[in-house]
Amino acid sequence: MGGLRKQKDFATLIRAFAQLRAHKPCRLLIIGQGRQQGRLQALAYELGVAEDVDLPGFVERPYADLSRATVFALSSLWEGSPNALTEAMALGVPVVATDCPSGPRELLDNGRYGPLVPPADPQAMAAALDHCLTSPLPAHRLRAAVQAYTVDNSAHRYLQLLGLQSRKTPAVLC
Repeated sequence: MGGLRKQKDFATLIRAFAQLRAHKPCRLLIIGQGRQQGRLQALAYELGVAEDVDLPGFVERPYADLSRATVFALSSLWEGSPNALTEAMALGVPVVATDCPSGPRELLDNGRYGPLVPPADPQAMAAALDHCLTSPLPAHRLRAAVQAYTVDNSAHRYLQLLGLQSRKTPAVLC
């Protein structure tokens, strides 16, 4: 999920998928829009996996698709706060992420909650995806790992940092 632009490096994900697809039946769904859509479709054709790669464009509410995923892959070259990765984990979907600056390493607790692979490395991404398909982490562990990122917890933490709420007072949002 994300804009079809250089930062997200979906080309590496498609190359990894092609390697995985060579020995395991699977499908790839990339949700998002952008200038690279034509290039990504052409790459899928070139690698012989176009029938199993779907690029539907922008989806307003992607959570139904995301919740049905067997694994979520973040192939970014860099991130700020990887929201799609957080959302996948909140839905209990096993994840693989590039160890890009910044966010995935922290969110995945140095690989504890999902494999971290070098950016732009389709072989490592394919191996990590295969591992997650074979040995996924339990959904409850992934959900628990991102509890600090809920709206209530985030708001409470901001109020604490601003000195507007004590550590013992729960946040009440209206």
